Amino acid sequence: MRVKAKKKGSWKQTLPLLLIAAPGIIYLIINNYIPMAGLFVAFKKYNFMKGLFGSDWCGLENFKFLFATKDAWIMTRNTILYNVVFIVVGTVFAIAIAIMLCELGKRIRVKFFQAAFLMPNLLSWVVIGFIAFAFLSAETGFINKTILKALGHEPVTWYMEEGAWPFILVLVNLWKNAGYQSIVYMASISGIDKSMYEASVLDGATKMQQIFRITLPNLKPTIITLTLMSIGRMFYSDFGLFYQVPQNSGALFNVTQTIDTYVYRGLMESNNIGMSAAAGFYQSVVGFILVLVANWIVRKLDSDNALF
Repeated sequence: MRVKAKKKGSWKQTLPLLLIAAPGIIYLIINNYIPMAGLFVAFKKYNFMKGLFGSDWCGLENFKFLFATKDAWIMTRNTILYNVVFIVVGTVFAIAIAIMLCELGKRIRVKFFQAAFLMPNLLSWVVIGFIAFAFLSAETGFINKTILKALGHEPVTWYMEEGAWPFILVLVNLWKNAGYQSIVYMASISGIDKSMYEASVLDGATKMQQIFRITLPNLKPTIITLTLMSIGRMFYSDFGLFYQVPQNSGALFNVTQTIDTYVYRGLMESNNIGMSAAAGFYQSVVGFILVLVANWIVRKLDSDNALF
């Protein structure tokens, strides 16, 4: 009887928590798990007349066609290299912003700077694409008409210049996401024991010594966790950044083509559903492997900070 009473009591305690988590669980099932049933499309030669289940099986033909073209190397290279730069540069700037904001103390100006850094993240990529166009347009762009003109240089057709876009994409991504990422680090910094800073001041430590000897070591678990999560999404490039900001310019495909844009163009422009599904499947498998490898490395170096 006592066991049954305990079970009833535990259900009464967990039911409110399950109801709170229900919307998130339902979203994950609908958005993440149910679509997994469509992975077999990657192994079919899809035909609209025959439908999803009636289309002929083609084995690994979609993968062969995908990797037989130069697009496979270009999109893989761009996806990996951009995301590595985003992780490294984004983490450094997010930590720097978090430290600077925490040093301002609890004042009104801190709220102003927090809102200013967070605002770009609330803008859609469509809006950011138009903002970038206002700067980079060959005819009316701020850079050509104001900066380069004042320096006596000729206008530059930015949407035809491949060499400039790796830097442009990194800057735009940093501007949009660094402020949002810094929120997590600010929360971690606020949780550090303040007596450690007080003791360091008594010992004569400078502000930079406090940052490198106290703040950064205490941020290590947060940095590792967020980095592992970012590595897990390394093969999921930000579609809006690589499609909306370059204005889908064909001249820039060599430096802006990623797996997400390739899947979109293969589906919407080439109408090749099978090859798009194969690219998406390849994206998921490699991302999963990267998480396992990164977590294995962390577990070997510092098992306390591994995710699993």
